[in-house]
Amino acid sequence: MLGISFKTQALYVVVFITRYLDLFFGEYVSLYNTTMKLFFIGSSCYILYLMKFRFSPLVMALKFLLRRVPPPSHPRSSIRPTHDPSIDTFRIEFLLGPSFLLSLLFNYKFSFVEVLWSFSIFLESVAILPQLFMLQRTGEAETITTHYVAALGAYRALYIPNWIYRYFSEGTVDPIAVIAGLVQTGLYLDFFYIYFTKVLHGQKFELPA
Repeated sequence: MLGISFKTQALYVVVFITRYLDLFFGEYVSLYNTTMKLFFIGSSCYILYLMKFRFSPLVMALKFLLRRVPPPSHPRSSIRPTHDPSIDTFRIEFLLGPSFLLSLLFNYKFSFVEVLWSFSIFLESVAILPQLFMLQRTGEAETITTHYVAALGAYRALYIPNWIYRYFSEGTVDPIAVIAGLVQTGLYLDFFYIYFTKVLHGQKFELPA
């Protein structure tokens, strides 16, 4: 799958690790809770491993030279690198720094775990920006890549009905999560417009010239 931003994936690893520190510093909740948190962290790290090592251009070249894998017979062969560092150039420090500052200012308790939880929420809201920046630079993307990006946006957008339900049924609202979630969903609006009007109708994902 081409066109995936390594930096966005790395940011998601940071998000899950900082959000689920309660595995080590908090109270035990349940086997399901612990298993799912470990799955999020482990699967995100594994994706980074695949992108950085198993399918990196250098490793693929070495495997070809050692005749461990056949050369690609088609330009769209599935063994090509999954990302292109030459266009994955977004400065992630511009996301990490402000997210950390916001977590120091807005949190529910000024403790190590709570500050990092807030940091993970703020960072997740903008973690997709390197991916969207790549799409902006290339102007197009493979269909499978657009499905992947759409899934990242849809899962957060689906939180909105849950927030509304909890507000009316329980009278509770999490302002940090809600505001960050709305920002995250808003970043996807242009992408979703093209996705729903083109990709889902069998057309190629292309940004307007």
